[in-house]
Amino acid sequence: MTAPTLTQSTGAQYTRIYSYGASRGDLVVPNQDLVGPIDSSDEWIQQRTGIITRTRASVGILAVDMATDAAREAIEKSGVAPEQIDLVIVATISNVQQTPSIAAVVADRVGANPAAAYDANAACAGFSYAVTQADALIRSGGAHYALVIGAEKLSDVVDPTDRSISFLLGDGAGAVVIGPSEFPGIAAPVWGSDGSKAAAVGMNATLVDYRDGDAAWPTLRQEGQTVFRWAVWDMAKVAKRAIEAAGITPDDLSAFIPHQANMRIIDEFAKQLKLPETVVIARDIATTGNTSAASIPLATHRLLQEHPELSGGLALQIGFGAGLVFGAQVIVLP
Repeated sequence: MTAPTLTQSTGAQYTRIYSYGASRGDLVVPNQDLVGPIDSSDEWIQQRTGIITRTRASVGILAVDMATDAAREAIEKSGVAPEQIDLVIVATISNVQQTPSIAAVVADRVGANPAAAYDANAACAGFSYAVTQADALIRSGGAHYALVIGAEKLSDVVDPTDRSISFLLGDGAGAVVIGPSEFPGIAAPVWGSDGSKAAAVGMNATLVDYRDGDAAWPTLRQEGQTVFRWAVWDMAKVAKRAIEAAGITPDDLSAFIPHQANMRIIDEFAKQLKLPETVVIARDIATTGNTSAASIPLATHRLLQEHPELSGGLALQIGFGAGLVFGAQVIVLP
């Protein structure tokens, strides 16, 4: 018996990012407020990380709330009506309510209901992963317009006494609207994982351990030197591959927007990539901290505010973190 021929969807040939939105935690937390429990100093934190202050959200403000605020700004600036958005992806590791997803709640709040909506957990590479998925789904015809958000309230999953990571983390959300384009606006991704190093950064216990009284509330921790070496050496290679995959050279870039993990990592990246002085490098970490999946869109939002002349230029974005996972692509800045 011959089966009838199925109809498969096809979509736009190209996609691009239309706009960025941002929401940072409402509290500005200086290093001095955190040094006591880790027996450290403002000078030590600045030398090690480049962080001067970080933003954190007050009690009662959740990752979903910051995601909603960032999404509303991105939608307003995009010129796309909320009801035209049929895909919402939220990259997060800090949704403290396992279900429903942040994405489904945000879709309803911004007027995109009944868009397909789900959360993606790829830690600090989450935003890159979500952009890659939205691009592919629009070009395949699975969606027409996508809202992609990185949203984190990491202060809910940090131990103030943990010297390995507590002083790094901030809260916030960054959002973009992605849709069809007349030109290629999102280059091929370079993404992947190395689960053999999964123990290097992640949660120190499970919710089952916590429920059974075998562990305190699970919090993030890391093996700092292992993560630093992996990020500096292996991720520089990924960044180079992403530039090659886009069919360009470092000289073609207008901006470099790495995950805001550590200022020393960012500076070392720039050296290894041999970026020309004309490339503007995002250093949002100094006043926002490490916001995991929210870090790249937040840094891009600030960069475009400070350098509007970058609009239309090429930017290399790369995320890397717990898992260990990584994702990078070159995009055209809106």
